[in-house]
Amino acid sequence: MASRYWMVSLPVQGSASSLWNRLQEQISKHSFDTPLYRFNIPNLRVGTLDSLLSLSDDLLKSNTFVEGVSQKIRRQIEELEKVSGVESNVLTVDGVPVDSYLTRFVWDEAKYPTMSPLRDIVDSIHSQVAKIEDDLKIRVAEYNNVRSQLNAINRKQSGSLAVRDISNLVKPDDIITSEHLATLLVIVPKYSQKEWLSSYETLTSYVVPRSSKKLYEDNEYALYTVTLFNRVADNFKTSAREKGFQIREFEYSPEAQESRKQELEKLVQDQESFRSSLLQWSYASYAEVFISWMHFCAVRVFAESILRYGLPPSFLAFVLAPSVKSEKKVRSILEGLCDSANSTYWKTEDEVGGGMAGLGGDSDAHPYVSFTINLA
Repeated sequence: MASRYWMVSLPVQGSASSLWNRLQEQISKHSFDTPLYRFNIPNLRVGTLDSLLSLSDDLLKSNTFVEGVSQKIRRQIEELEKVSGVESNVLTVDGVPVDSYLTRFVWDEAKYPTMSPLRDIVDSIHSQVAKIEDDLKIRVAEYNNVRSQLNAINRKQSGSLAVRDISNLVKPDDIITSEHLATLLVIVPKYSQKEWLSSYETLTSYVVPRSSKKLYEDNEYALYTVTLFNRVADNFKTSAREKGFQIREFEYSPEAQESRKQELEKLVQDQESFRSSLLQWSYASYAEVFISWMHFCAVRVFAESILRYGLPPSFLAFVLAPSVKSEKKVRSILEGLCDSANSTYWKTEDEVGGGMAGLGGDSDAHPYVSFTINLA
C-alpha cells in the first residue's frame, strides 16, 4: 500500500476517455511503477463564482483540519495496539483497506446529496469531524485518567521504602499493640544497618531488647520493626531521626489493605475496559473520518478545477502514487497533457495572481490542480 497519493485533475479539451487513455499510456511508458486510478466525482452543484471563491479560501484550512483528525486517530490506534500487544490490523473503511477506498472512491449520495450547495457539504463534513475529535478528546481523557491513577499506585509500589506503600510488606504478627506497648516501623539506610542494630536499644529508655526485626530490603533502605513502651515513642522518634533513621507512620488494618487491593483490581479492569472500548471506537471513527475526508477531497478537486479551468465543468480527476524518484517524470507527463495556453498561463506562482491565491497548497505550483494525500 502506498502511503502518499497525489490527487490531480487535468482540463479536458476533447473527451475525458481519450485524455484518460493518453494519460495511462504515458504513465505506463515513462513511469510504469506509478499506480494510477480514476477518481470519480459526481456532477456537484456549482453555485456562483463568488461562492466558489469564498469556499476556496476555506478548503485548505478545512483539509488540514480533517486530515489532522484522521492522523490523530490513526496514531491513537497504533499506540493502543502497541500497549495492548494486539497485532496491528490493516485499517479498513467500508470493509476494504483505506487505500482501496481511495482508489475505488464512490460518492455517497445518501449522506451528501449532490444537489446540496458545496458550502453545506463542506460545513457538514467539518462539523461531523469536529464532533468526532471532541469525542476522541473525552474518551482519551477518561482512559488517561485511569492510567495515571494506576501509574501513581504502581509508583507507590515500586518506589524506594522511603516513599512506597509498605502495607503489603507488614504481616499482622509483625506488629504488637497493647495498652503499654507499641511497634514502630523504621526505614534504615542500607549501609547503616549495623549502626541501627547496635544502637536502637539505647535511643531511649524502655525499648524492648532484641525486638527489632528486618521485614524487607531494597537497593537503598531496609525496613525494621522495633517494640517499645507507648510513653517513650515520641522520644524514640526524635532520637531516631537525629541518627538518620526515618519512622514510617503505619497502622495495620486488614480492611484498608483489602480495600486497596480491590481498588487496584478495579483500576486494572477499568483500564482494560477503557482501552478496549477506545480501540474499537477508534477503528470505527477512523473509517468515518476517512470517508468524510475523501468526500471533502472530491469537493476540493471539483471547486479548484472550476476556478482553474472555468465553466462548464470539464476535467479529468484521478489519483496516482509516484515513487520519489519518479515524481519529476510524472510532473512532466501531467504538464505535457495540459492545454498549452493554460499551461503557459499557470506556469509560475507569480502569474497565479490574487484571484487564485486562495487555492493554496501545492496546487499553485502547477498548471493543473494537484494536492497530496498522506495516508500514514
